[in-house]
Amino acid sequence: MQEKTVSLVLGSGGARGMAHIGIIQWLEEHGYKIVSISGCSMGALIGGFYAAGKLDVYRKWLRDLDVLGILKLLDFKGTGGLVSGTVLMQKLEALVGDPMIETLPIKFTAVASDINQEKEIWMNKGSLLSAIRASISLPLFFTPYLYEGRLLVDGGVLNPVPIAPTFHDNTEMTIAVNLGGKVDLDIQLPTKQVVVDEGISTKISEYLKQVNLGSIIDLENGVYKVADNSFDAMQGTIARMKLAAYPPDVEIEIPRNLCGTLEFNRADEIIEYGYDLCEKLHKEGLL
Repeated sequence: MQEKTVSLVLGSGGARGMAHIGIIQWLEEHGYKIVSISGCSMGALIGGFYAAGKLDVYRKWLRDLDVLGILKLLDFKGTGGLVSGTVLMQKLEALVGDPMIETLPIKFTAVASDINQEKEIWMNKGSLLSAIRASISLPLFFTPYLYEGRLLVDGGVLNPVPIAPTFHDNTEMTIAVNLGGKVDLDIQLPTKQVVVDEGISTKISEYLKQVNLGSIIDLENGVYKVADNSFDAMQGTIARMKLAAYPPDVEIEIPRNLCGTLEFNRADEIIEYGYDLCEKLHKEGLL
């Protein structure tokens, strides 16, 4: 069977973006050839690793990541954001290196937002890691990233599902993954059967006290939680407007309540959800 060429648009949405991995796996297994990727935030990270041929490496690392492992990646030393991102980017470089985007075997564009000029910035050349770092700069959480003289934040601020970079692609279809879909009150991810460390809550609390965060990231009422929920609502609205104006051939919609923004310790369940959703759409004749 001849493969169908695809431009793949990967949206922003924190840990929900791990569903991108399952979606990519399903597409590869069912006769789709991804030849172009446009992504922002988590979509830029997943898409960048895939374009560099390192998605399996990233997936394995994610599957081994626990809550304390996540916390150790977050260096709470940022200015203009809680986290500087230095430790995380060092880990990503250890996994993928730092290839130039123009040398990747798959066309790739990462999208970020210039907060001073109020415009999208498309990064399709130069350092892959710099492009990813700029695109994942979630306001309040990550420090904005200085890229070629521009102060950049998360691409999802202006365009959470960046279809425009694919307009001139010579592909048979465009598939867009929107991580800001409507809330699904019936959604329930399977839970991994793991041995729970009874002291993990104590360890987390002690760690957060060490970095003196106080009530900022209180899970229910903290400043970050309020900002995160607001950002999700904003992105969902912008995504609907963009997709209505520039509809892809196929839209894959992930409910925005699938998981929390930082629940990267649920990789297996979220990846599986993306794969199973594609299977469901295929059976319905939508993919």
